[in-house]
Amino acid sequence: MPPVMADYEQEQEMELEALQAILMDDIKEIDPSESGIDTNSRCFEILLSPQDDDFDEAAHVPVQMALVFAHTEKYPDEPPLVNIKSVRGIKPDDLTSLKEKLDQEATENLGMAMIYTLLDSAKEWLTEKYGQNAGDEEPDETEEPAEEVIIPHGEAVTVESFMAWRERFEAELALQRAKLMPESALTAPKEKKLSGRQYFESGRHITKGAGTVAEEDEEEEEEDIEFDDDFEDDEEDMLEHFLAEQTGKSSA
Repeated sequence: MPPVMADYEQEQEMELEALQAILMDDIKEIDPSESGIDTNSRCFEILLSPQDDDFDEAAHVPVQMALVFAHTEKYPDEPPLVNIKSVRGIKPDDLTSLKEKLDQEATENLGMAMIYTLLDSAKEWLTEKYGQNAGDEEPDETEEPAEEVIIPHGEAVTVESFMAWRERFEAELALQRAKLMPESALTAPKEKKLSGRQYFESGRHITKGAGTVAEEDEEEEEEDIEFDDDFEDDEEDMLEHFLAEQTGKSSA
């Protein structure tokens, strides 16, 4: 036995009470002349906004639309009368697209109360189209990351600071060379000059040849001393050494 008109009216009234309890101030009854729907039945308007929890109206253009509906005599066995209006910021073409979407869903939900289902679908569409993250583009995975620019830190190099460092560097260089020289060359006292007679009496004229050979060997040993290449760099290498030292101090 098909439902009688009283059954339709009762089901419609129950749906309205449920919607008012859920939506509270967001739903209101309006005059049919304001609905945009060709009907004399009771009309209701529900305001919708994007459902972003962190939607910032100060940083984004606020958008809002109204879903207007009216029950037909045999609703929900017939689709409801629905109209979509832009309250603020909704494009006309988008309204047309949403209306077609809701009409299709109403046909698929015949036989059951569907206003809240249509409302939820409209709110989801609005969030996707006009929500805070709408239009965000995915990053291009093939895009190469920008090269990191390394900014050196440390004191500015001036002529005065470089010359002061160079003096210290050369002093350290001389100290290192002194450490590599035989100890006898640094500690032996300077030999006193002998007179001609004292020279022959000492017999050194006999051992002169041997002494000369020994001195030559000692000179060769001194000449064979090798210094670290780091201490024989030219001025350009010294500057690099200085800059590295300054950067190291700054990092510490």
